Amino acid sequence: MKLLSEMATCESHGQNSSYFLGWQEYEKNPYDEIQNPKGIIQMGLAENQLSFDLLESWLAQNPDAAGFKRNGESIFRELALFQDYHGLPDFKNALVQFMSEIRGNKVTFNPNKLVLTAGATSANETLMFCLANPGDAFLLPTPYYPGFDRDLKWRTGAEIVPIQCTSSNGFRITQSALEESYNLAKTRNLRVKGVLVTNPSNPLGTTLMRNELELLVSFIAEKGIHLISDEIYSGTVFNSPKFVSVMEVLIENNYMYTEVWDRVHIVYSLSKDLGLPGFRIGAIYSNDAVIVSAATKMSSFGLISSQTQYLLSAMLADKKFTKKYISENQKRLKKRHAMLVKGLESSGISCLESNAGLFCWVDMRHLLKTNTFEAEIELWKKIVYEVRLNISPGSSCHCTEPGWFRACFANMSEDTLNLAIQRIKSFVDSSDVIGTNVDQSNHTNQNTSTSPKKKLFAKWGFRLSFNDRER
Repeated sequence: MKLLSEMATCESHGQNSSYFLGWQEYEKNPYDEIQNPKGIIQMGLAENQLSFDLLESWLAQNPDAAGFKRNGESIFRELALFQDYHGLPDFKNALVQFMSEIRGNKVTFNPNKLVLTAGATSANETLMFCLANPGDAFLLPTPYYPGFDRDLKWRTGAEIVPIQCTSSNGFRITQSALEESYNLAKTRNLRVKGVLVTNPSNPLGTTLMRNELELLVSFIAEKGIHLISDEIYSGTVFNSPKFVSVMEVLIENNYMYTEVWDRVHIVYSLSKDLGLPGFRIGAIYSNDAVIVSAATKMSSFGLISSQTQYLLSAMLADKKFTKKYISENQKRLKKRHAMLVKGLESSGISCLESNAGLFCWVDMRHLLKTNTFEAEIELWKKIVYEVRLNISPGSSCHCTEPGWFRACFANMSEDTLNLAIQRIKSFVDSSDVIGTNVDQSNHTNQNTSTSPKKKLFAKWGFRLSFNDRER
């Protein structure tokens, strides 16, 4: 081991979280309607599989794009040799137009300010390398995507300081929460370099309100720091209020000719909106020429294949197709979301009111034995092993309140989702499930280190109830 680097042997990658451990349990016993009907149903994976038929139909009608042809002539050799890390111009043009279309064409994007990356994971890490030195901090509102502990911190050495949001106002960002987070970072002798938000939120499934975006821009302007808006779910908004991009707020409030204009950056991807995570299409959009230049050089470590760029440039340039896809996909997400919410309500389980994303933020606080994160992990383990559903506990998302869970609904068939709902109902209806010791009027984020239940936990499960909260 002494011959290996600290990077290879450290545990700071964040993948010992219950979020990832749930995946591991699913992979040991995956549900299959025919081969393994009693297996674990994967509800911890935010994939959009609802509109593959639309994509497949387009491919069937456009064989030249899939066959790497232009006007009937093969361009295989041209694509096989192309390695410019700036990306194919046709693809960058098509991508920025698609981004504008999703935002109702209220804003436009310059392809010269776009950096292509191998997915949003790479985009976020690249921005961290550009904006923060090891030990510098970014503020993130809770709950947040568990993968950020890996994406933002592991290789960059940056730190995350939570902006504590609560259910009392629907987990909305407030001025006081921002100031408390900023001051906490200062007391830890951390230099705050910026704020990162997901809009729409993962895991909440909500869009940021215009006043929240204005608050964020005002805050970073006052502090002289950066704002990263991860907008990879912007095309999944299926209900009001409509999606508002931070770029709209900048323009409406006349920030174009100020320093703030260069300190706000957008991350985008086609993994969620188009349901293509395997294609590894990510992007950074920044008005800062230095960041664009540096990020473009860094993109050499994670390029998008020219074949993928060529195929998707043709697809996204087809405006008739993109208009139909965006509309139909949002209708399907709305229907599937309502199906899960209604199914959970029949079991006495409510969800945070949401209007976007591929998941629901599920309130199971009344099912906890005690109002602790230990009890949350205990309930989560029952759901994974007994109910055989992999959902993500709120503690893995750094939620301040025990008992919240993220459940995905777009990565499975309607029949499978119905089965998942039936399993939850059977679980809740069982006599020994309902927690009787939870005072819903007095939530706390304190763990009970002296709980007698501690000895009943598997070692890794007990560790999670603490480590997920501390990162």
